[in-house]
Amino acid sequence: MISIRTVLIAASLSAAAITSSAMAQTVASGHRDILLQTNHSWNGVPYTHYPTAQPELTIIRLTIPAHSALPRHKHPIPNAVYVLEGALTLTDRESGKSHVYHAGEAFGESVDDVHHGQAGDTQTVLLITYAGTPDVPTSVPVKGQLPEY
Repeated sequence: MISIRTVLIAASLSAAAITSSAMAQTVASGHRDILLQTNHSWNGVPYTHYPTAQPELTIIRLTIPAHSALPRHKHPIPNAVYVLEGALTLTDRESGKSHVYHAGEAFGESVDDVHHGQAGDTQTVLLITYAGTPDVPTSVPVKGQLPEY
């Protein structure tokens, strides 16, 4: 005859096995796609250094209406841009160089170079990540221009 003790032990082991199976998770490495890895901005100017104060990361989502141009501005800190929607034409004021970036593309923005961006026939939505420091603006308008955002 089976003792109560044997039944309790068997029940406990069964419950433990069921609980472990239900809670088991697959451990796997994620897949990464490098969207941008660069040591220079879109206009070819090298990044020379990072700010030396306390780091502050800022991520913004910027929406530019169709057929609109942003005011001329510059960035005092490095930043990376990912185009979520639409297209963006960037133009560097000094060189006149321009480049069009489309949805799914990423680029490094220029630091301390005056430029502006322009949307095409549809709105443009950007995801911008800034690597700055507290109390340093992410964008500085050119004198007489509106802020970028």
